[in-house]
Amino acid sequence: MPAALNFKHLRYFWAVARTGSLARAAAELHVTPQSISGQLAELEDALGVELTRRAGRGVELTDTGRRIAGYADDIFALGDALVAAARDEAARRSVPLRVGIADVVPKAIAYRVVEPALALAEPVRLVCREGSLAALLSQLALHRLDVVIADRPLPADVNVRGYNHLIGASDLTVFAAPALAMSLPGAFPACLDGAPFLLPGEGSAVRPQLTAWLEAAGVQPRFVGEFDDGALMKAFGQGGSGVFAAPTATAGDIVTQYGVRALGRIGAVVERFYAITTERRMRDPATRAVFEAAQRRVFGAPPLRPPADSRPPSR
Repeated sequence: MPAALNFKHLRYFWAVARTGSLARAAAELHVTPQSISGQLAELEDALGVELTRRAGRGVELTDTGRRIAGYADDIFALGDALVAAARDEAARRSVPLRVGIADVVPKAIAYRVVEPALALAEPVRLVCREGSLAALLSQLALHRLDVVIADRPLPADVNVRGYNHLIGASDLTVFAAPALAMSLPGAFPACLDGAPFLLPGEGSAVRPQLTAWLEAAGVQPRFVGEFDDGALMKAFGQGGSGVFAAPTATAGDIVTQYGVRALGRIGAVVERFYAITTERRMRDPATRAVFEAAQRRVFGAPPLRPPADSRPPSR
């Protein structure tokens, strides 16, 4: 039968994992580096695994060490919550909801999807992490995230066990700053021919659809920039650097926030958004509330309709 986990040993390891140095961990815990080293050795012996290795003047975590550090994060976060509740009987421990948001997901979509969790009867402490989908899926696999919001399902070539939950879908609308919109001749989509155009980055799932639609519509805009960050792309669009496309579900917010005009709607190009979890069914109340509210609030109502239909003409 394995020995019971010694939480003092685990806390010493956790300090090393966070600081990356025996000396810094020792200073934080007010002990000697030799004491830290001895506690680490006892923890590794008890667990039967190697947690750290030398790296120059410091130490680095092994793959197993990184996984254990993730569990330690959760353990001591719960421990801190327990102490706070013990000090104040009226205190109510909030439930952490750790959400990863792929950097290509529009900020307005991300906000609308996640915000309902804060309205639950049981307090939720929201932790949002933004980054590339690959990096977020790695965190999901280590149980450092509860859910990842992305513009594509879990890639088949990623070695992560996860499940895709379609949140909703939206077609696109093309926007331009007022001065640029007035300078574009003709009706939509012909007005896009020769117009400066801001593209989403290559990591965006909707980009191939968008460029294919432009070709099918018989227009050739000038691609003057591409952006991984959708908010930065909209800021350039607001300044008149070029026209840009964004989900129609957020058209009202974009017009209000950036002061741009909707030129037309691309009904043939649909951007889908997914919640990726490690569970086939969403059992956690906060995660389930986010998913259900997003389906209803973000994608359930008819989106703002721009003034012109944007289906590419038949050729």
